[in-house]
Amino acid sequence: MNTNSTLLLSLLIFSTLLHSSLSDLCNPNDKQVLLKIKKALNNPYILASWNPDTDCCNWYCVACDLTTNRINSLTIFSGDLPGQIPAEVGDLPYLETLEFHKLTNLTGPIQPSIVKLKNLKFLRLSWTYLSGSVPDFLSQLNNLTFLDLSFNNLSGSIPSSLSKLQNLGALHLDRNKLTGPIPDSFGAFNGQVPSLYLSHNQLSGKIPPSLGNMDFNVIDLSRNKLEGDASFLFGINKTTQQLDVSRNLLAFNLSKVEFPTSLTSLDLNHNKIFGSIPTQLTSVDLQFFNVSYNRLCGQIPVGGKLQSFDNSTYFHNKCLCGAPLAGCK
Repeated sequence: MNTNSTLLLSLLIFSTLLHSSLSDLCNPNDKQVLLKIKKALNNPYILASWNPDTDCCNWYCVACDLTTNRINSLTIFSGDLPGQIPAEVGDLPYLETLEFHKLTNLTGPIQPSIVKLKNLKFLRLSWTYLSGSVPDFLSQLNNLTFLDLSFNNLSGSIPSSLSKLQNLGALHLDRNKLTGPIPDSFGAFNGQVPSLYLSHNQLSGKIPPSLGNMDFNVIDLSRNKLEGDASFLFGINKTTQQLDVSRNLLAFNLSKVEFPTSLTSLDLNHNKIFGSIPTQLTSVDLQFFNVSYNRLCGQIPVGGKLQSFDNSTYFHNKCLCGAPLAGCK
């Protein structure tokens, strides 16, 4: 090979290496943390693209900030991922989104090192086999706008400190094994009022009256062991769209309730609710409605959407009558 050919080959190799180094935008510290996470998870197939010789900003399940090129999103979902959440997730300081979703072999507690992620806005750890308690330290993640811990095996009580999360838009603790009462502090969220999903647990006791101070967009307390009054959750001046307290042990007089005209879905089935259905409900544009399996009496008011539902909406009450049920005597 002559001198010119050697020089040309050298320039080509140098150019390739230079281009490779310039195109690798990923922060080297972030890359090392991600490789440790991969190793801790036993190098699963879902993370096969996590090759140390390539730019980690292009790896599957990962995203980088377009300005700083720091890892700001880690979303691992729908894969075979046995083991626990690696402690190293807490070593990605610019992380804004963290998601472990539909990973049925993921076990253990919620990783304590998550508390270090002060920039975190979106946290979803759902549809896994995570166990243990809902940790109190989550209340320190002040930038959270979304918290989803649903469909797990979490147990124990709900920490009252979660009401300190001022920017929270939605709180999902449904489909777990949580016990004890709903925290009274959930009637005093410091900032934004989050949509509240607490269904399919084993929560007991009375719903704190303080929740009546909140204007929830969505509140789902269904399939628990809650008892007593729930009428204060309603109010004609509220903007609630969906309210579900079905399959509890609630007992209150429905006749005296004033409903938000914003309601689109109302589910009260399988309780001990008494009285009659208020005429005011004829002015509410309900898309879903169920008061079955209660102790209601009297004629179903005529008008609005109330006759558009079939008899399953109303059956198994004490003495409700009128369309779509049998006529009143």
